[in-house]
Amino acid sequence: MSLIRRSNVFDPFSLDLWDPFEGFPFGSSGGSLFPSFPRASSSSEVAAFAGARIDWKETPEAHVFKADVPGLKKEEVKVEVEDGNILQISGERNKEQEEKTDTWHRVERSSGKFLRRFRLPENAKAEQIRASMENGVLTVTVPKEEVKKPDVKSIQISG
Repeated sequence: MSLIRRSNVFDPFSLDLWDPFEGFPFGSSGGSLFPSFPRASSSSEVAAFAGARIDWKETPEAHVFKADVPGLKKEEVKVEVEDGNILQISGERNKEQEEKTDTWHRVERSSGKFLRRFRLPENAKAEQIRASMENGVLTVTVPKEEVKKPDVKSIQISG
């Protein structure tokens, strides 16, 4: 049982790209309100896009991001840093090839693209980011700058 509360509360560090007008007749498919944001081309891609689950914890030494990416190879996942302080994790799971003779009874696994973006705090060392993948879990470690202790000099009091 987890004691961590999960909610859909606005996170100022998260830069998830979500269009609230997606699917409306006046919506984003044509003249988007946010034309520079990438677009998913189908509803299954939107579901995969929105469904990438990532945990972010801070330790005394680093910020650690863990993403569940089951079934993906490391070549299918990208970890990038934009503008020195935006961590972007993206990837794509392709659909299985359909054979004309196959009859599908259920399709529950998602396919499509996902993209998550996080604004890194000021103490992040973006040039030293490390990423590894094991058993379908991507781990991105962002080292933190050491907190500088103030240089204290004792002054002798005369008199």
